[in-house]
Amino acid sequence: MAKQSQRGRRSSAAGPEPSAAPESRAAAAEPGFEDPAIQGLDALLKPRSVAIIGASPRPDSIGRVILHNIIEGDFNGVVYPVHPKAAFVHSMKTYPSVLAIPDEVDLAYVVVPGAHVLPVVDECGRKGVRSICVISAGFREIGGEGIRREEELLDLVRRHGMRMVGPNCLGLISMIPGVRLNGTFAPARPRSGGLAFLSQSGALGVSILQHMERLDIGFSYFVSIGNSADIRGRDLLAYWEDDPHTEVIALYVESFGDPRVVGPVLRRITRRKPVVIVKSGRTAAGMRAASSHTGAMSAADETVDAFLRQTGAIRAYTIEEMLGLLTGFCRAPVPRGKRVAVLTNSGGPGIMATDALVTGGMEMAQFSEKTSRILDDMLPPEASRNNPIDLTAWGVADTYRQILPILFEDPNIDIILALFVPPMMVNPADAARAIAESRRGRDKPIFGVIMAEESSYRMLPREVPDCPPIFPFPEMAVKACIEMYNYHERQQRPRGRCHRFEVRRADAQAILDAVRARGGGFLPTADCMRVLDCYGFPTAPMRETNGIDEALAAAEALGYPVAFKVAGRMFVHKSDQGLVILNLKNELELQGAYSQVKRRIEKLGFSADEEAGFVQKMVKPGREVILGVSVDPKMGPVILFGMGGKYVEVLKDVTVRIPPLTDVDTLDMFASIRGYPLLQGVRGEPGVALDLLQECLLRLSQMVIELEGLVELDINPFVLNPARDDCAAVDARIRVEGAQA
Repeated sequence: MAKQSQRGRRSSAAGPEPSAAPESRAAAAEPGFEDPAIQGLDALLKPRSVAIIGASPRPDSIGRVILHNIIEGDFNGVVYPVHPKAAFVHSMKTYPSVLAIPDEVDLAYVVVPGAHVLPVVDECGRKGVRSICVISAGFREIGGEGIRREEELLDLVRRHGMRMVGPNCLGLISMIPGVRLNGTFAPARPRSGGLAFLSQSGALGVSILQHMERLDIGFSYFVSIGNSADIRGRDLLAYWEDDPHTEVIALYVESFGDPRVVGPVLRRITRRKPVVIVKSGRTAAGMRAASSHTGAMSAADETVDAFLRQTGAIRAYTIEEMLGLLTGFCRAPVPRGKRVAVLTNSGGPGIMATDALVTGGMEMAQFSEKTSRILDDMLPPEASRNNPIDLTAWGVADTYRQILPILFEDPNIDIILALFVPPMMVNPADAARAIAESRRGRDKPIFGVIMAEESSYRMLPREVPDCPPIFPFPEMAVKACIEMYNYHERQQRPRGRCHRFEVRRADAQAILDAVRARGGGFLPTADCMRVLDCYGFPTAPMRETNGIDEALAAAEALGYPVAFKVAGRMFVHKSDQGLVILNLKNELELQGAYSQVKRRIEKLGFSADEEAGFVQKMVKPGREVILGVSVDPKMGPVILFGMGGKYVEVLKDVTVRIPPLTDVDTLDMFASIRGYPLLQGVRGEPGVALDLLQECLLRLSQMVIELEGLVELDINPFVLNPARDDCAAVDARIRVEGAQA
């Protein structure tokens, strides 16, 4: 593991980082500062004494299995079995209750029926136990009475100043030197290593432990948090952030909690350690219908993607994909370049790997003259000397032993991908060992692919020191290669910083509060534009009108050409309803437009007596974008940006992020949409004022954080031109929730 630690330190050396960072710890400079989230976790993850309350003589009981695993794992501490009747369990003296234990207890496992958990936990508190792991079920997960029972449990834990994992969990493991606690009822036998794993699912945790044992990947910690009544993902992430034994972090989660709490921790960690996450619940089923463009297009899973992208975490979409990524990160140094050399003995897999690499943004390495010359001399005529190198059937284990050192020495190669398909009468284990041994003493990453029975290379990680990752198929190796290089790239990026603008927050909040007091809903268009003006957005000049005479006077004051739009709160999608008439050049056209809108209102079934509308100065034509806000029921506020106009929901060329945005986040949003080249300028056209667009996204981020009650917002279209003065928000839609009683 020492070599893995050295590789981890080298790969995280991303150079100097900007001093300004939104995620920096405000109190980090204070002497003795400790993040409140990690207080008390030492007793849980580095215990010196453990009690198993519910250790039963029955070999098939959970308490007995946990006790057995702790003993067999050679825990470096004292273990106290607790059972009210049995004198001995697993050849160990038992105690009738935790109160009867004569010494201090750092960690107590609670493995008793749900109805007995509360009295047992109270005894732990009176004993002075510092942390507990409640394996027992029957709490929030069953609803009803279980919810109340869990609330009482949490109240007990906090009253006694303890920390708790669970309830309803698999247990926890701490394999760091000096502890070696295998405290779960899973059948796996974990070894020590640099992977910290958090799972919200106990059953999935069992599978992960078994797969990691098969892959010979070791753990620093494994924690099944169950219902996470007390200790949550954010707490463990904060603990593992500076933990010297943890090099890679992985999470299986069903929900993140508040991204404003988890996000800053993830941002900090991913600057130094890779974090791989599988998030279940990817569909938008059950989400409320949204009436804004933003709400309709920002699906739940897209929001999760955005959150992870911003924090630098790596998302895996399947458990198999996660296992492949963890194999890569735990067994190879992080690549510092994207030039890949592919060595194969079969053309098909080599071509598939090449396609996947190039599609994923990697580059096929151009060999140095020295490498090309050696390959020309070494390879037979039927072999391909270009990249990918196809050895054909001539490629056997000895060939790989000869060629791989040459590729390692080529300065034009950053990564090596070695694929082997065993021909008849060839033992794939020989080629696997040749690939595994080739990396010995080298920093350059190599990813092996052995397309044969796993039994032919399963034992290599145990047999070959510093064994590189070996996969059964090219796609898994390529995925790990791409994500590891992307992680390196993210480490190089500036952290970015948030901006705070001078705005008229109180004025904007007063406009929203007036509608909230009436029960919420959509603001009139004119009020929407006033809110934008309070936050410094450029808006197209407009005047509210009531009747044709006021409309004509407004047009005269603004100057033709103008647009006429209806202003009622009930007309949300004005363009779709035919209630927006553009490019009116004179009084006659304005009068005709006014009559047309009035007839349209009556046709829609509304009274035309309400003649409120507004006249707006036409802005210089340009490229149209949308800026928006919606509230995800799980992730909170979401900011959307993309190509706008009336076809926005058809084209769906948009991207989303979680506020607060940094300046780096906004640049990433620009580059994430297909229409970005149109904003930069194409075919001789000048680019738009991207500096203003960036400023407006940052202003929108500030607005969403500061204004209470804002639940939906669309600025569409926001017209962009090369000159800042020719850019303006033309239309906006804002919805607020009703004020709380």
